Amino acid sequence: MHCVSTFFIKFVMIFLIMTTAAIREKLHNYISVADDKKIKAIYTLLEEQMAPAVDWSDDEEFVAELDERVRRYEAGIDPAFSIEETKASIQEMKKEYLKNLRK
Repeated sequence: MHCVSTFFIKFVMIFLIMTTAAIREKLHNYISVADDKKIKAIYTLLEEQMAPAVDWSDDEEFVAELDERVRRYEAGIDPAFSIEETKASIQEMKKEYLKNLRK
C-alpha cells in the first residue's frame, strides 16, 4: 500500500481546482517576495520558453514585404479575404477532406 503525502495531495488539488488566473496571482505574489536564489532558479527553468520581444517594425525587409502586399491589394492584383470567408473556406476544405477519407 502506497502512502500519498499531504504535499502531493495539495499540489494536485491546486492544479485541478485553481483557475489559471488564480495560479498566475499566486505565482506573482510568490515571485514578488522570493529571495534572489529562488528567482534565478525559476528564471532558469522558464528562460528557454520565454520568447524574446520582437519589434517587426525594425525589420526593413519585413516592412517592405508588407508594403508590397498592401500595394498589390490596393492595385487589385492580389485578393484579400475576411476572417469569415477564410473560416468558411477552411470548413469547406475540411468537409471535402473528410469525405475523401471515407471513400
